[in-house]
Amino acid sequence: MKYLLKSANVYIDNSFSVVDLFIDGGNIVSIGQNISHSNAIVVSCEGLTVFPGFTDVHVHLREPGFSYKETVATGTLAAAKGGYTNVCTMPNLKPCPDSCEHLKQQLDIIKSKAKINVYPFGTITVGENGTELSDMEGMAKDVIGFSDDGRGVQSEEVMLSAMQKAKKLGKIISAHCEDNSLLFGGYIHDGEYAKLHGHKGICSESEWGPIKRDIELVKKSGCKYHVCHISTKESVELIRNAKAQGVDITCETGPHYLTMNDMMLKEDGRFKMNPPIRSEEDRLALIEGIKDGTIDVIATDHAPHSAEEKAKGLEKSAMGVVGLETAFAVCYTKLVKTGIITLEKLIELLNVNAKRRFGIGTEIKVGAKADLTVFNLNEKFTVNKEDFVSMGKASPFEGEELFGRCKMTFSNGQIVYKEA
Repeated sequence: MKYLLKSANVYIDNSFSVVDLFIDGGNIVSIGQNISHSNAIVVSCEGLTVFPGFTDVHVHLREPGFSYKETVATGTLAAAKGGYTNVCTMPNLKPCPDSCEHLKQQLDIIKSKAKINVYPFGTITVGENGTELSDMEGMAKDVIGFSDDGRGVQSEEVMLSAMQKAKKLGKIISAHCEDNSLLFGGYIHDGEYAKLHGHKGICSESEWGPIKRDIELVKKSGCKYHVCHISTKESVELIRNAKAQGVDITCETGPHYLTMNDMMLKEDGRFKMNPPIRSEEDRLALIEGIKDGTIDVIATDHAPHSAEEKAKGLEKSAMGVVGLETAFAVCYTKLVKTGIITLEKLIELLNVNAKRRFGIGTEIKVGAKADLTVFNLNEKFTVNKEDFVSMGKASPFEGEELFGRCKMTFSNGQIVYKEA
């Protein structure tokens, strides 16, 4: 199909210009003023903003093995509705992708069901058991990198071996950093809210301790290393210092860590995720981290569960919340419109830096693949779980009024989401 987007405010080369975009054969063919084409479907974009499709380097699509929580079809449609055209899916599946045989089951589902581009992670260890390395070499050509997300690799020896293998294969290690010996049954941040309400807390060191360990291992191995979902001020400082030393390290955080603190929790499973929402001091450190470039990427850690699994309060609900359909609007409303960062900076965090680090995603230029998304930045909406296309409904932003509604998303030059 041929599409002509007219009079759009388009993000090109880190700035915005009001132009027309002509899409044909899956690619952007021309960009300019007063473009016309008799055979194209014309889309009026006056007053709308067009971004390159966002990239989320940390999502859970739950297939194979847990399709009662989410499917590749529903998860990628939720991503498209949120403006995403590229997602990296985590490997805590059944079977988990720890071998070529297991990975193929996932790849076959992606090929037949995905609405957008999906890049799977392979596991670091067999069964994510933390002891025996997976078939990293066999899977390397078909995975974006390696992760045991959901579990931290407890053994320094195993992690060093994984890093050395990843270095040889030219692949990234994306690490869930969590020291099990420091958890003590905790399930929310070990802070003021936990003390006031009698909850068991998760200490910050359970996150930053493994990061500190792994930084030293990266120095030894020379591998590309990415830290998942950081949430503490100590993590920010460790990564900032490591970057200053030339360590090949990047990291991500999530919208909820940037915009919420533990005193905003409620006795509801939709506020429970791992790592937990932490203190205001931690939140402010994360803000500084995105402003100064210590934090490279905003990722949702979209983690859908069934309604039953999330209906057991803070203590007993499953860990994880959904985020693909609200991430841009949350960040735009709470970070851009408040003047904390610019819109251009937000696009760096949602597209540019992921492209630079993981080699996926695209930009808006002639000849590029037409992966892009169209937003009305002035349109307000109230977050309502019943509006989600994701099978997961648990969001800490339920009921909040946000700016920035996605109107349409293109993947490979085809419309994969259009507002009804």
